[in-house]
Amino acid sequence: MTAPLVPELDVTDLDLSLAFYCDVLGFVIRYARPEERFAYLQRDGAELMLEEAAGPGRRFRTAALEPPFGRGMNLQIRVADAGALCRKAAAAQARIVVDLEDRWYRRAEDEVGNRQFVVADPDGYLLRFYEDLGARPA
Repeated sequence: MTAPLVPELDVTDLDLSLAFYCDVLGFVIRYARPEERFAYLQRDGAELMLEEAAGPGRRFRTAALEPPFGRGMNLQIRVADAGALCRKAAAAQARIVVDLEDRWYRRAEDEVGNRQFVVADPDGYLLRFYEDLGARPA
């Protein structure tokens, strides 16, 4: 069964993106269709799809695809240890957009905490990895 929401990202070079997502960020390929330049990835319950933008098959576009891709959004992904993943991404010379931080967000009567960092993938998609710090009164 798949997650209720699974983003599909067009990428410039599927092999480069797979190396980044799998080797650096710890995703695994759940299944792939190499003939379509497509892969379905998952990590700790988070799921996403990658497809090479110039590959064969259907592509859904409403405008020209220009770098950086994914402007105006970031994907938040829960992990067990955001600090360890941030260090691994930095060691791989990934572009860290927001360094590791503890951040509290107000809901209604309380705040929820995230230890988080933001990294850009090879095409500029922003990924915000976080671990849950719990809640506290606002």
